[in-house]
Amino acid sequence: MGLKHYSMGSWDMKTMFHCCLFIFFLGGLATLRFFRNNNLEAVLIISKVKVTDPTSTTTNINTSTPAFDDPRTLNIAPPSSTDSCDLFSGRWVHDNKSHYPLYKEHECPYLNGDLACLTYGRKDSKYQQWRWQPNDCDFPRFDGEAVVKRLRGKRLLFVGDSINRNQWDSMICMLQSSIPGKKEVNSKGLNGTLYSFRAHDYNISVDYYWAPMLVESNGDDPFDHRAHLRVIRSKAIEKHAKHWVDADVIIFNSCLWWRLPTVTLLKSAGSLMGAPNQVVEVIDSPRAYKMALETWSKWVHANINPSKTKLFYMGHTAAHAWATDWGGKKHETCYGETEPLMDYRFWEIGIDPNILRILESSLSKLKAKGVNVQMINITQLTQARRDAHPTIYRKLWRPFTEDEKKKPHSISDCAHWCLPGVPDIWNELLLAYIFPTTAIAYQ
Repeated sequence: MGLKHYSMGSWDMKTMFHCCLFIFFLGGLATLRFFRNNNLEAVLIISKVKVTDPTSTTTNINTSTPAFDDPRTLNIAPPSSTDSCDLFSGRWVHDNKSHYPLYKEHECPYLNGDLACLTYGRKDSKYQQWRWQPNDCDFPRFDGEAVVKRLRGKRLLFVGDSINRNQWDSMICMLQSSIPGKKEVNSKGLNGTLYSFRAHDYNISVDYYWAPMLVESNGDDPFDHRAHLRVIRSKAIEKHAKHWVDADVIIFNSCLWWRLPTVTLLKSAGSLMGAPNQVVEVIDSPRAYKMALETWSKWVHANINPSKTKLFYMGHTAAHAWATDWGGKKHETCYGETEPLMDYRFWEIGIDPNILRILESSLSKLKAKGVNVQMINITQLTQARRDAHPTIYRKLWRPFTEDEKKKPHSISDCAHWCLPGVPDIWNELLLAYIFPTTAIAYQ
């Protein structure tokens, strides 16, 4: 009996063991089937999220960072729109193996000679190979064909000073190789005030309008103005603004011309300069800037339909004119710099925080009235790029004198930016907001 009992127990244990294996096998198949059916959605939700239009209440998800209209896009609601990725907080990463530069100087027939640094003698090109990397996410790298498709039938307009002209040059160089057919750049008969890049087959217009102080000023002639005197008619803007009203996207910028300590307000009628018996008042620049933005804000509120026109304001950019700001020698500038600053606490002395606060306040007041002007906050990210300016490597209106050649720091342009270069990053960030369905992948 004992032997028989032992034999039966052995059989029962073997049977149970094989049954367990079979059940485990079936369970594994079911788990794999479940994973295959459901894991793709989980991966999409966890790893590929994109930034929203700041006016939107949804956050979008997309697996393809270069695409603008991906049919696989999913939508989920975030706790609030302020939880979108901060594209402007990050670091510069040297990247010479993937995407940059976005174009070559010789590939862009429209490039302004003031910005073609390699063409005019700069030997190093590392400044073209830096990628902006936000801290918590990534934005879509530029896809010219996708952007052109979205811009068909649109007018994109840059309004402001020569920094906005710099960005406009960047945008047309980024786009032009992706647009087949007839295209051209021309001035529309306003003494160089309005330039237009036209892609006729696509009915695309990317324009630039010179208005360095937004309101009327003694700098309204782009070729004939004084570098060290600022005069404005603070309540007059219509002369400029009548050329802006039909744009689908307007990008404003006005910073360089407010860096002097004072501005002269012209209160009398007549021309801005030279008329007899003029009534003027000299005030500090932040106060004058506030007055100009009040006039600009009133015009925007009264004349822009937010459902038709998207509005943007570019942050103020660094002018690395004093090497002592970053521990350099007195009387030296950005000339000869070939590497960015890696101290992201750096703040160059020329940017007045009061000016930035006035701008932020003006945009907040407009938003409260129902007009959203999205700030493209490039101020901090430009601080590091002391290496990316034209300095002496630019087209000249006249040759340097022998004395100037001996003092290259004194004649260096440390305000504008070589192309390709930093403004291309500004435009990639701008496009992420113009086309808010563009994917932003959270890391």
